[in-house]
Amino acid sequence: MSKTQRILITPLNWGLGHATRCIPIIDALLSAGQEVILASDGRALSLLKKEYPNLKIFELPGYEIRYEGSGMIWNIAKQLPKISRAILKERKAVKKIVEKEKIDVIISDNRYGCRNKQCKNIFITHQVNIAIPNRSLEIITNKINHHLINLFDECWIPDFEGENSLAGKLSNNNKDHQFIGPLSRFNRKELKKEYDLIAVLSGPEPQRSILETKLIEQLKALDFKSLIVQGKTEKLESFEISDQLKTVSYLTSEDLNEAILKSEIIIARSGYSTIMDLVALGKKAILIPTPGQTEQEYLAERLMDQQLFYHQSQNTFDLKNALKESSKYPGFNHSKSSQYSLSTILKKNLEI
Repeated sequence: MSKTQRILITPLNWGLGHATRCIPIIDALLSAGQEVILASDGRALSLLKKEYPNLKIFELPGYEIRYEGSGMIWNIAKQLPKISRAILKERKAVKKIVEKEKIDVIISDNRYGCRNKQCKNIFITHQVNIAIPNRSLEIITNKINHHLINLFDECWIPDFEGENSLAGKLSNNNKDHQFIGPLSRFNRKELKKEYDLIAVLSGPEPQRSILETKLIEQLKALDFKSLIVQGKTEKLESFEISDQLKTVSYLTSEDLNEAILKSEIIIARSGYSTIMDLVALGKKAILIPTPGQTEQEYLAERLMDQQLFYHQSQNTFDLKNALKESSKYPGFNHSKSSQYSLSTILKKNLEI
């Protein structure tokens, strides 16, 4: 028999992708009459507060990861003590939330510390396998990653299983993990063109700001009607850089959905949530991986090899050339068929 449960959803604050891909899960649970409580930190927390002003939302300790330079391994290695402390702190914070709110289920999107023995614990990730250039280090890292994932009762992978996989080797697994299909907050519909180009920014600082500066400099030299969505959710601000170029700090899901559909082409990071959004929208895009973030570099190269999207590195980004080359790449110009029903998966796994 179905029942109402109190469900805590905790997306990682590493860019906005983890929070945005939880939106369809939150909406489906609310539509099913479940009690949803949210917890995160930073810009992800700000986004959730704006999307769900009537839900109870808690702040978790932040990981506060920064990307200085292009060496991901060194970047993360030197921040491991800080990350480990944050995971321990979030376990304590989650324990308090569970006890106070009488939580039945925790759905953690890539927050390893968001689990509690009193609840059913579900981990969401597309990175069952973490890509690292050094093979020995990759093996060690993934043993740790698999151990931490296995501490949860279930692992949900937001991807197609098999040959239609979006994440490729990142989501391949030999465990009893469940593929739930791509997750996107966006919907496809026909709208009149308003922009030649929209840039949707996200990700850790200072790389987000570095890319924004490059885009503004190059867009000012082009006669393109363009919009830059900065991904800064703290405060709503907009600026007219020129007659043709505007920036806005953030847009709600509905407004961003429409702005993207009104644009000829998108510029974005090659984060996995962005890839899932591109499946949902069927738009062309130029992808720019965050420097040193091997997951984004792998996804961008994989999609370019598949003749779907053009990508350039941030360090050598040339907008004129990117626009010319991207015309050869159609993107996901037709809907990928999916046998996955999110509402059915939630009903089956959560008994709601």
